[in-house]
Amino acid sequence: MKSLVPGRSIVIAGHKTSISLEDEFWNSLKEIAGERGMTVPALVGAIDADRQHGNLSSAIRLFVLGVYRDQRR
Repeated sequence: MKSLVPGRSIVIAGHKTSISLEDEFWNSLKEIAGERGMTVPALVGAIDADRQHGNLSSAIRLFVLGVYRDQRR
């Protein structure tokens, strides 16, 4: 069965990796990066450097959720 979550290749700190994110999270990540004047790879690199555990895709989802939660406050 084919996954409904698309995988995307990205280069982080010179290393190619694959990230599986739903389109909504990917679009939000691009929006956040643009608002911060960053590229998506730079933002993902920062998320990767700060994550404590879990895989990178999960860390990105939690980051996006956190940004939008902070905006509501």
